[in-house]
Amino acid sequence: MVTERRIQRHELASFLKVFNRFTDKPMGYLGNVSQGGLVLISQLPLLVGADFQLRLKLPCSNGQFQLVDLVARCLWCREDVTPTFYDSGFILYQPPDEYLALIGDLHHYFSFHPMQASV
Repeated sequence: MVTERRIQRHELASFLKVFNRFTDKPMGYLGNVSQGGLVLISQLPLLVGADFQLRLKLPCSNGQFQLVDLVARCLWCREDVTPTFYDSGFILYQPPDEYLALIGDLHHYFSFHPMQASV
């Protein structure tokens, strides 16, 4: 089983909540993302090797939410640098196009884009 990252990850300056898809209860916050995985920051440790049904609720400009459902396996879990929190690394099974678009949007939002010089 591959546990080392092969795709560049993008750290998030602010967090999006991650929910259990079936119970709709919050599981934690999105810590960072890549095309094949994510890190979840939670207040409870998660079971390594278990599959999870996750849901992201992305805010839209009309006040609604876009739901992005993910199936993921927890590869590792360790204590966060913040007391009482845990970081868990997940591999995603067939991430949907909406998730891949989210990565692109986050990358663009958190990247530095120099202004063009005036002529």
